[in-house]
Amino acid sequence: MNKPSPALWTLIAMQALSMCAPPMVILIGGLIGTQLAPNPQLATLPLSVLVITTAFSTFPTAMIMQHLGRKRGFLIGNLVSLASCGIAIAAIYAQSFVLLLVATGGLGFNMAFVNQFRFAAMERVAPEHQGQAVSWLLLGGIFAALVGPELGALGESLLGVPYAGAFLLLAGVLLGVTPLLIFAYQDLPYQAPIKQSVGRPWGSLLQQPVLWLALLAGAISYSVMTLVMTAAPLSMHDMDQHSLQATKTAIQAHILAMFLPSLATSWLIRRFGPERLLMLGLFIYALMVLAGLSGHGVSHYTISLILLGIGWNFLFVSGTTLLPRAYQDSERFRVQAANEFLVFGAQALATLGAAWLLFRFSWEILLYATVPALAVLSATLLWHKLSLKAAQNSSRADSV
Repeated sequence: MNKPSPALWTLIAMQALSMCAPPMVILIGGLIGTQLAPNPQLATLPLSVLVITTAFSTFPTAMIMQHLGRKRGFLIGNLVSLASCGIAIAAIYAQSFVLLLVATGGLGFNMAFVNQFRFAAMERVAPEHQGQAVSWLLLGGIFAALVGPELGALGESLLGVPYAGAFLLLAGVLLGVTPLLIFAYQDLPYQAPIKQSVGRPWGSLLQQPVLWLALLAGAISYSVMTLVMTAAPLSMHDMDQHSLQATKTAIQAHILAMFLPSLATSWLIRRFGPERLLMLGLFIYALMVLAGLSGHGVSHYTISLILLGIGWNFLFVSGTTLLPRAYQDSERFRVQAANEFLVFGAQALATLGAAWLLFRFSWEILLYATVPALAVLSATLLWHKLSLKAAQNSSRADSV
């Protein structure tokens, strides 16, 4: 697969537009939260609710798409996100923190559908091209990296009430997804499920080291990234008094770093394999911690956030590429849903803990808190590699 097919281009475009919501909420969610929340430690709760709703919506969205098709499911999510933008505007005008949480929850519900774009992309290519399809899809995030935070900055005073205009601008962007879904995106031909093939029980599935590696690569990459990324704007702008412009630029650099490596990730996977790319991602995350611990200047935050984005890309794409090795076709919806729940459940815990760790302790303690998770993923990678080696030795012994 040298270039994306028209169907994949449509998914990339929908990804680019839909993914503008999280980076905008990342930039301004905590800032709005400090104005509306009853306690500063709840400032990141709007982003937390977005992620928590995404996590708990993974199984319902998977079932909706299994029964109604991906197209109808994606359309449902898109319409909910548009309504949520209107609720957010009303919440800011009414100075209602609860209503703001309802709005970000609706955006999170849509993200559970948006996160299925990569599985829709993988289903349209041969197995050997699945990593490349995911990498192409993530390139849509470059647009979101540039536009999402810009919506927050441009909308700060657009409607006279701080940040209400940001959600109006976001609604305009999300509205662009609707015609793509209606006119350009088509589901794959329906295949009736084979009733007698229900797949293996979870006990058998969970005996596979590759499944654990794929699940933990996604969960740990997202939770570490979210913990640091959520706390960074508060630490930069509120605690270290760096300007909103500098904070926005650092967040944009981070989100660009999340998606730009996708230009090379597919080649790296083909050349070295997902396991080695995963190992490289772990090393880059370690460098991120060291960079963040080196100081509180704009450059320290920016370099740390850039490394955070690159490490996330390598770990997340590697985990997504490894996941199909662990399931048969009849098992894909439940394994994919379990993966999404674990990934975004871990991310939700990270968003909930970010403000608490930052305000209760410090930026440095928050960075140190990521180290145990990285150690667990390293150990799981070693377990997987040892199991592959044992399987190879067994195969050689059987052939003799």
